Amino acid sequence: RRPGPGKVALVLGAGNVSSIPPMDFLYKLFVEDEVVMLKMNPVNADVGPHLERAFKTLIDDGFLAICYGGADVGAHLSNHPKIDTLHVTGSDKTYDAIVWGREPAEQDRRKAANEPLNTRPFTAELGCVTPVLVVPGTWTEAELNYQARQVASMVANNASFNCNAAKVLVVAEGWAQREVFLRKVEEQLQKTTPRKSYYPGAQQRYQGFLDKYPKAKPLGQRTDDVVPWTLIPDVKPDPEEYALRNEAFCGVLAITSLDASRAEDFLAKAVKFANDDCWGTLSCTVLVDPRTELALGTALEVALSDLKYGGIGLNIFPGVIYSLCVTTWGAFPGHPPKDIRSGVGFVHNTFLLDHPQKSIVRAPFLINPTPAWFADHKNLAALGKNLTRYEGQPSWPNLFRVATAALKG
Repeated sequence: RRPGPGKVALVLGAGNVSSIPPMDFLYKLFVEDEVVMLKMNPVNADVGPHLERAFKTLIDDGFLAICYGGADVGAHLSNHPKIDTLHVTGSDKTYDAIVWGREPAEQDRRKAANEPLNTRPFTAELGCVTPVLVVPGTWTEAELNYQARQVASMVANNASFNCNAAKVLVVAEGWAQREVFLRKVEEQLQKTTPRKSYYPGAQQRYQGFLDKYPKAKPLGQRTDDVVPWTLIPDVKPDPEEYALRNEAFCGVLAITSLDASRAEDFLAKAVKFANDDCWGTLSCTVLVDPRTELALGTALEVALSDLKYGGIGLNIFPGVIYSLCVTTWGAFPGHPPKDIRSGVGFVHNTFLLDHPQKSIVRAPFLINPTPAWFADHKNLAALGKNLTRYEGQPSWPNLFRVATAALKG
């Protein structure tokens, strides 16, 4: 036991991924030693009863409570005298409304006077305009196809309602295979079945991008329930660009070209672009083939070190960093409350590392069998069920079922 009085944390659950609320409150409970009031997001409130059943022991013993409601309930709890600390996975707008007030004028006044409305300790994961940095090299046909499938999957996963979804594809203007690769990405997105745009505000955010970019290229039919996968070509590498400053949180992918042809030159420019021009510091992907990686030598390690992102996937979707849980998950440290961007603090962190800066997950340039996060996986439902069974009951037979399902992907 730690000395001193205990604390009560309010966790405002995310509505886009059902695993976020439990992973957030478990971190508060077992890492920060705080009991938790979890407020479910209305979008996935139906997950709440399942969590109540799964964590019944914690609830019965008074360590966890789960409640439901909209923004009014969240506002009431955020200012409740018995709440000591706050955590949210959501948007920077939610954070600002809690800390600085609901109205823009009030926020500006309070920020200028350094008078926050809510002074409780507050950790937050708030999204990102996630860049995918494609280091130029000489790729085989199989590599071009695989990475096009992976980029399309980074957009399509969960209908693109992920804070780590690919949002800007960054390529070298002088890369000999640039046009071939971009065409393959487009073809893969065209082949990917549209998802229902279930998250509130998707149509409005999508329209905002169409209004800013008349040359945007929808790759399917827009309906009341569907935002089509959409490419935005020729986005300038300028921090004032709308697509680089605003997280779409729908199936939009901007394409930006940097003035480079050599891998080392591109990498240096891409790091500066990602750090300075793309909003947020949560997640980033670097794609580099093994031959180019070998030729780069220490330059790649320097780039990974210099990237100011809390999660970096080398040849892999940063959503995997989130999913592993042993890795840390959160924004690169340093955002002040007045300019919170991707947030502050970390969750997951199974190894309880002190003061982490980032997690980097490395993967082969080609993975076989088809990774579970690929949108064109042919046996995902069976793989998911078998993997869940194995997690609940680890055994050699259950592991064999996972492997068998994976090989059919």
